[in-house]
Amino acid sequence: MSLAARETFLGTAGWAIPRTSAEAFPEAGAGLQRYAARFNAVEINSTFYRSHRPQTLARWRAMTPEGFRFAVKTPRAITHVARLAGCAARLSQFLEEIAPLAEKLGPILVQLPPSLGFDPPTAADFLQVLRTQWSGPVAVEPRHVSWFTPEAAKLLRTHLVAQVAADPACTAAAALPGGDRGLVYRRLHGSPRLYYSTYGPAAIDALARAIAGTPACETWCVFDNTASGAAASDALALAAQLAKQSAQSSPPALP
Repeated sequence: MSLAARETFLGTAGWAIPRTSAEAFPEAGAGLQRYAARFNAVEINSTFYRSHRPQTLARWRAMTPEGFRFAVKTPRAITHVARLAGCAARLSQFLEEIAPLAEKLGPILVQLPPSLGFDPPTAADFLQVLRTQWSGPVAVEPRHVSWFTPEAAKLLRTHLVAQVAADPACTAAAALPGGDRGLVYRRLHGSPRLYYSTYGPAAIDALARAIAGTPACETWCVFDNTASGAAASDALALAAQLAKQSAQSSPPALP
């Protein structure tokens, strides 16, 4: 699978390999090594709950091939406890903690609580502080309808921050990429049953066509329907569909 050629990164939230998909991965190696043989990206959600030792992150980096990327979720202390206010010191600590991922560090994911509405001064201050400390890709996943306005979209674009395209979505605009279009970040949580439901062939085909038609410099697609083990099988199905579309669109070989 060569998704990186189009700057398309595909994976799951975490690298657990369920028994139902185990035969699609190499038998030998640690879990992350086996996972990285099939996917070129993973989303680290555990940073939302706790810090990791630098040695742990450095080991993860060393276990994965060149071109592999880690998206990293912002701690809940920033998003859910402080609710984006007064987070300069905590942001600095977080960015220092994940620095051992080095060149394999992908987007910072900022998932907001459903109760956190769009407050322009607070959001502007947070994004300004974040951008002062971090120049890499950032994706924000708002889950309150007040974020899906022209004012919020302009603020995200100003700070070169993408709005996650999520499923299920709290409003129609939440299902579509927004903010800065240099990065498109899709998160599939499972629908109708959150974290459990699988995506059927029609949904996978539509998703592949949407990704193929994305003009963004970088596209991420992360399956978060991990509770039932569906994430791995859905990501494998999407990878196969993307490969099929790529083969169909390639020019014929010269005689």
